[in-house]
Amino acid sequence: MRQIILDTETTGLNPATGDRIIEVGCIELINRRQTGKTLHHYINPERDIAEGAFAVHGLSREFLSDKPLFAQIVDELTEFIAGAEVIIHNAPFDLSFLNNEYALLKRPSFSELAAKITDTLVDARRMFPGKRNSLDALCERFAVSNEHRTLHGALLDAQLLAEVYLAMTRGQDDLTIDLIDYSVTGKDGLTKAPLPSDLIYFKASELDCAEHEKVLQAIEKASKKTPIWGL
Repeated sequence: MRQIILDTETTGLNPATGDRIIEVGCIELINRRQTGKTLHHYINPERDIAEGAFAVHGLSREFLSDKPLFAQIVDELTEFIAGAEVIIHNAPFDLSFLNNEYALLKRPSFSELAAKITDTLVDARRMFPGKRNSLDALCERFAVSNEHRTLHGALLDAQLLAEVYLAMTRGQDDLTIDLIDYSVTGKDGLTKAPLPSDLIYFKASELDCAEHEKVLQAIEKASKKTPIWGL
């Protein structure tokens, strides 16, 4: 399963009034693991940047003046995204800009490139109704450190979102959760977790087993009840 975590920064809030994308950042996940493969570009929008937007990301027209146009990075972006599930926080905002950029180049919609679009804001609102569900709020909720984030940046925000998304969809706080294959069911419909083929096993010795039994007996005696393992 190939997934792309994506974020953009823009000149303003509305592509219908001429605002453009000035930064795009993407991170690749395969089977819920980051591969280390990323895509990141600053983009020359050929227009001024709204003061409110500059306050968010700190990217000036002067800084972007020698960066490539969107038309010069569109093929790379298309190839990177094609056929993957694309995961975005507040997807309608980013998609409105991406689809607009593709339309300006007379290309099919960006949304058509993805096998699926997942909006983590929608998922977060479903999981935490009535609570703040910004990326910063989710970082705090899932203990994802964003202390180094003083301004928004597409690649940095994509990295934070990748960690938040994996935490949101983990399903339980278990160190081996990424080993679980939910397509495999065992007796009574319980899900089995296949173990890595290179896992090293250590068999308990008779002495270990005897000491373990002593501990269980001590717990049973102290609780004065039949423990669940004895039922």
